Amino acid sequence: MGLRLAVERDAWRRHLDRAAGAWPGLIPVVKGNGYGFGRSTLVPFAVEITAPGDQIAVGTVYEAAGIPAERVALVLTPHVDLLPADLPAGSVLTVGSVEHVRALAAQGHRGALAVKLASSMRRYGVTVDQLAALLAEIDAAGCTVDSTSIHLPLVGSDDDHTAEIVGWLDALHRSGPAGTRSAPMCISHVSPAGYAALRARRPEVAWRYRAGTALWHADKSLLHLSADVLDIHPVDADQTVGYRGVRVPAPGHLVLVAAGSAHGVRALDDGRSPFHHARRRLTLLEPPHMHTSMLFVPRGEPLLDVGDRVDVQRPLTTTTVDELRWLP
Repeated sequence: MGLRLAVERDAWRRHLDRAAGAWPGLIPVVKGNGYGFGRSTLVPFAVEITAPGDQIAVGTVYEAAGIPAERVALVLTPHVDLLPADLPAGSVLTVGSVEHVRALAAQGHRGALAVKLASSMRRYGVTVDQLAALLAEIDAAGCTVDSTSIHLPLVGSDDDHTAEIVGWLDALHRSGPAGTRSAPMCISHVSPAGYAALRARRPEVAWRYRAGTALWHADKSLLHLSADVLDIHPVDADQTVGYRGVRVPAPGHLVLVAAGSAHGVRALDDGRSPFHHARRRLTLLEPPHMHTSMLFVPRGEPLLDVGDRVDVQRPLTTTTVDELRWLP
């Protein structure tokens, strides 16, 4: 009982194989809440679609311990605090500034580093003018360059993203040190067709492709998020209910659903309810709280029963489920 993610396992697993073939140099990303599946659930699948010695990306140094020894943890977020004692040997850490390198060097870190290149997203990453100083700092710290990496925004077309990537490749070719010109280039947020075009256009580059949402959620028809109806109460208009003392708008029924803020469930960005049943959106009476959401069904409209399940419209990247159920 609770919030359930049901997955059509066989079809979903076939999709993973197709994705692995569409992205040569694939680096599966297993970070955060594990894209709704949980990191411990996704890691074995990431292992299946990679080879020994390949990289599996995680979000932070604290998540790297979940990657098995026969794979390499690629940590995507720079780290400037003490490294955890259980950081796997051989993990590749990302740096996007001189300060990032110095923070690692101060702890005696001597591993391989992924150099983050600035993109239009304006998060972590060095500009062309800052690159030489960063590489000098890496060399002084006794570290090595594993790869260069560019993180592109979700918005924009393949042409936009390709232009950014090729712009960086041209800049590295013109003025980048030899180490960065020959290092693998790791990218994301380009379609399989766009990636194939990039590889054909620049075959001399050792390409790597990070895929998280595009890998685990590509076919959303195979994923079903739902929650149980736990209780139903008749109510009259103007009664005060809920944590926030909300007034009931009309006679009807309160429907209590087993999904709330503890699961990451909330109203949609436009304020609408994320709950559906029988092809209709159910009214959310007050914001979800902890493990329960309070819905309202006006008198005369079709009523649910205790034990029914309602569909939940929330991104899995911000959702924690109670149960993962594999379907044939």
